[in-house]
Amino acid sequence: MPATPDILSALTPTGKLRASINLGNPILAGRDGRGQVVGVSVDLAAALAERLGVGLELVVFEAAGKSVEAVAAEQADFGFFAIDPLRGQQIAFTAPYVLIEGYYMVRQSSPLATSDQVDRAGTRVMVGQGSAYDLYLTRHLAQATMVRVASSPSVAAHFLASDVEVAAGVKQVLEHDIATLGGLRLLDQRFMVIQQAMGVPKSRGVQAAAYLAAFVEDMKASGRVAEALRRHRIEGAQVAPAA
Repeated sequence: MPATPDILSALTPTGKLRASINLGNPILAGRDGRGQVVGVSVDLAAALAERLGVGLELVVFEAAGKSVEAVAAEQADFGFFAIDPLRGQQIAFTAPYVLIEGYYMVRQSSPLATSDQVDRAGTRVMVGQGSAYDLYLTRHLAQATMVRVASSPSVAAHFLASDVEVAAGVKQVLEHDIATLGGLRLLDQRFMVIQQAMGVPKSRGVQAAAYLAAFVEDMKASGRVAEALRRHRIEGAQVAPAA
């Protein structure tokens, strides 16, 4: 997939490729024992920079909302996000490269047994502000009340320190919280499938968006996404089907 001069200029206006990396979803990115940023999204960003023949700069954020804002404001050239129509007003998304699941978590003593019991008057749901599941539940919950905390990784600690009835998040992250903290459980089934994609500011033009979309399809078809999931020992996430 050769990049034309126009595409290269659109994706790297500063001469290097600036990737917005969200540490709020540890399925895709985090810090290793030396504090270095690593993960599936970092591997894909490096592969894109290599293909373009430019240097890579990681622009790192602790929460999804900040990562989205950076790309929308062109403080980064592209990023890794869950597809959402609100975000899509300013960002052109590729098809998803990874699918993960959103689940509800409650205390062991909770009377709630199923996910369809959550959307009731008097039930409060704690989410990481600006996360994909925050945006989704804001649109879909008719009676339950949203309680937002600064970031997705902080949901479990805030949940345990509060009397909020339900926490929402990425299944694998919640499963880790349950194993680590105890006294918690997941409800019976997912409330959403989170489609993780790459995105570029719409202001960069349709050719840049198309190039990024083709890159994602190549990463899936070549096995690079599956390889990255294995390398970082990510379980439960699925490589998305071809677009």
